[in-house]
Amino acid sequence: MEDTPEPGTLNPLQRFGRDVRQVRLARGLTQKHLGRATGYSEAYVSRVESGKMLPMPSERFAKGCDVAFGTGNLFIGLLRRIDQGDHPSWFAPYLNLEQKASRILDFSTTLVVGILQTEDYARATFRAYYSGANAETIEDKAATRLRRRAVFERDDPPLLWAVLHESCLRTVVGGREVMAGQLEYLLKEAASPHVRLQILPFSAGAPATSTKPFTLLHFPDSPTVLYTETRVGGRMHDSARTVAAAQDDYDLLRANALSPDATLAMITSLLKEFRA
Repeated sequence: MEDTPEPGTLNPLQRFGRDVRQVRLARGLTQKHLGRATGYSEAYVSRVESGKMLPMPSERFAKGCDVAFGTGNLFIGLLRRIDQGDHPSWFAPYLNLEQKASRILDFSTTLVVGILQTEDYARATFRAYYSGANAETIEDKAATRLRRRAVFERDDPPLLWAVLHESCLRTVVGGREVMAGQLEYLLKEAASPHVRLQILPFSAGAPATSTKPFTLLHFPDSPTVLYTETRVGGRMHDSARTVAAAQDDYDLLRANALSPDATLAMITSLLKEFRA
């Protein structure tokens, strides 16, 4: 039996899957036929149509649907709007660059960097930030944040080097269980060859740079870009002098932070505290 979403309120991925299914049926195709046409398995098509393909269906699948259905760029456009629709408009330029970067160097001061957040942690941050939003909006935003992990599924995934101030680990977001889950996820991701994780402890004193978070995006064939964020939005910087100064700051932060091994030991210790 084909797996289809339950009726009722649908999230963006379920709506995408519903549209794929409706057009497929209108064209008289089975899931197996669509799988062959797009280069994917019948099971893959089923997961897409049920809204369970996380972090999200591939662009290759969406393009394959457009070819199989004769719908131009309809489904590739829908997929791209899903990927960006729940991000603030000022964040879209950063997101586009993050997906192309070869190295992502991030310094976070109070919250774990978004690309390393668990679903529960992301949900809790959005509940705090958008206190007047309904549950569906919060769920959509949390799901959108998790889809940023798709960069690690590229054939050439970026290196993410994250320096987290100790405040990120001690600020209790969503309660002790949520924090425990977040710390467990950090330990898991730190084992990846594509992730480097360091903690800047309270004992290091004043940070070697501004207390504001920032991110450096490196690219194989284009200049490095600096991203900074404030309460009212984010800003991209490509001035060579500004970027070089930020890189110097980041190098100082890494030098003053705990080693990766010491970082894992601190996270493990804090995890025991949250689990106690």
